[in-house]
Amino acid sequence: MNKYYTVKELPLTERPYEKCEKTGAGSLSDAELLAVIIRTGTRNERAVDVASRVLGHSAAYPGLLGLNHMNLNDLQGIKGIGRVKAIQLLCIAELTKRMAKATNEGRLKMITPEAVAHYYMQDMRHLSRERVLLIMLDSKSKILKDMIISTGTVSSSLLSPREIFLSALKYEAVNVILLHNHPSGDPTPSREDIQTTKRMKEAGNLIGIKLMDHIIIGDNKYVSLSEQGYI
Repeated sequence: MNKYYTVKELPLTERPYEKCEKTGAGSLSDAELLAVIIRTGTRNERAVDVASRVLGHSAAYPGLLGLNHMNLNDLQGIKGIGRVKAIQLLCIAELTKRMAKATNEGRLKMITPEAVAHYYMQDMRHLSRERVLLIMLDSKSKILKDMIISTGTVSSSLLSPREIFLSALKYEAVNVILLHNHPSGDPTPSREDIQTTKRMKEAGNLIGIKLMDHIIIGDNKYVSLSEQGYI
């Protein structure tokens, strides 16, 4: 008969629930934290063993970071992870992104490149394709609307000044900020990025909508083309 180990069947010293209660969630390892979510193991395995397998599944992004690079099919391909557990893990990954975004929400009102970059960092740093986000602001630099205006290949995205400024006019924006990610993790602007920024700045000046910045998101780092002197 197959034996499926639950968290409650572990020795007291290995139970993450009891460990958390006694010494706090900060004392749990990454595998133990995931084991609390996974709850049950597989035949002759503990939940923490399945959790460890999830953490080691991605060679390119080992550990918790790997959850941001896995979809439902990827997770269900891991022994011990079925549909329900896969969905739970995806929801946990999304929850962490939203928590990080909420943490920086107050700072965004400052409209500094750092505040804007950190607000969108978790949403964009793990994307496998380039995505361009348009942030539209009122006269007091408060966000009116943000929207994805382009999703490109791994290496480039196509931007239309017409599309950008039609959207800005629709929402009566006074200023706009462009934000896009580099899937390589390196936010260094390319020649194309610089040329696009200059073209957008000129187009905005013609119709009276200022391009405040163009921020490139890398892996937990960013570059502001305004700070670089291109705007």
